Amino acid sequence: MRALLVTHGTRGDVQPMLALAVALRQRGHEAVLAAPGSFADAAAEHGIEFAPLDEGPNRLMDDPVVQEAMENGYRGLRGKITAVRTAQRLKPWMVAVLHDVGVAAKASRADVIVHTTGVAAQHAAELLGVPSVVVALQPGWVPTAEFPCPMVPLPRLPKVLNRTSYLAVSAILRTYAGITTTWRTTELGLPRRRGSHDLFHDKDGNDRLVLQAFSRQVTVAAGDWPDSVRTTGFWYLPAASTWSPPARLKEFLDAGQAPVYIGFGSMAGRDARRTREVVENAVRQAGVRAVVATGWGGIDGDVGGDRVLVIEHAPHDWLFPRVSAVVHHGGGGTTGAALAAGRPQVVCPFVADQPYWARRMHAAGVAPPPIRQQHLTADRLAEALRQATRDAGMRERAGHLGREVREENGLDAAVSAIERVV
Repeated sequence: MRALLVTHGTRGDVQPMLALAVALRQRGHEAVLAAPGSFADAAAEHGIEFAPLDEGPNRLMDDPVVQEAMENGYRGLRGKITAVRTAQRLKPWMVAVLHDVGVAAKASRADVIVHTTGVAAQHAAELLGVPSVVVALQPGWVPTAEFPCPMVPLPRLPKVLNRTSYLAVSAILRTYAGITTTWRTTELGLPRRRGSHDLFHDKDGNDRLVLQAFSRQVTVAAGDWPDSVRTTGFWYLPAASTWSPPARLKEFLDAGQAPVYIGFGSMAGRDARRTREVVENAVRQAGVRAVVATGWGGIDGDVGGDRVLVIEHAPHDWLFPRVSAVVHHGGGGTTGAALAAGRPQVVCPFVADQPYWARRMHAAGVAPPPIRQQHLTADRLAEALRQATRDAGMRERAGHLGREVREENGLDAAVSAIERVV
């Protein structure tokens, strides 16, 4: 089997698909990863064939409207207006991305196309006459009557409106329908047809396989989801065989008590210098040591001092088991990695699915109450750090939950499910 895996976005969107490519190869299949060109080196480190996509909306990470959307978290009227403005701002940048998806598909010789929800690669699968498999990296894409959409900050709804709440996610996808239709008809040469933008059904109305790349141990599974929806467990990318920790990182880890990890990924906000000051002061107040990851524009890189080591990045599966707690923004990938490591967490969410994961970690007893980035202060972060590093019960629960999550082997389940549809 030869699979084309298509994704776009930041590390949290790409890394699980790279992990899937590695797992497919280990099972004797061929896999091509189509992702933003900036991830070519990451694919090469793991020996995965790569098809570069235009950076598209990634170029707007420093755009004031996009950063305002991240900071406001789409909450309240202003947040919802900003969300609409953000979608409109991103839309033109997807034109080049879709063009490159078409180029990659035509050259792929793929037997199946596996794609994340944000890239409409089902059209390319239709062109090739092969199955399309949808990957959901967070809950909230597949509608259910049992609970409201986790990705939408809505007030408590009557149960009868639960399924209706998922229309908000559908509306985001519909904003791209115009450029997608143009790509479908002009570049792919496919006819217009009713339902062509439906992620979950093929042209004959059959259910597509949907792989939810997260754990049933920490998310709620709906009884009314069709059998085509599989919640596999998280998809973990192991450290590349060529990677080794920098000497200064090893020396810092060996020099004293296990530090906390602090990193907010690509979610920078508009004041990284303020975030740096909050982190420095909180680490000092809590009396802990810290490894601070600057990420993709995340925390300002001038953090320093004897108690703090600044790094750009280290593989989570290597680093997290060596720290005492993980402070992060609540992205699904980082949440899953912290769970697998069996470490307490402090979650400081910005937007999208991050508040959901933050609530779930607190509900599971492995994290203090979430601290939204808009409300992050040194005092609040220091108190959360003290609780995460000193609460024996929280540490025990994190270890137990970590063992359960690791036993799921989400990648093995995902590859087996893909094999059955080809």
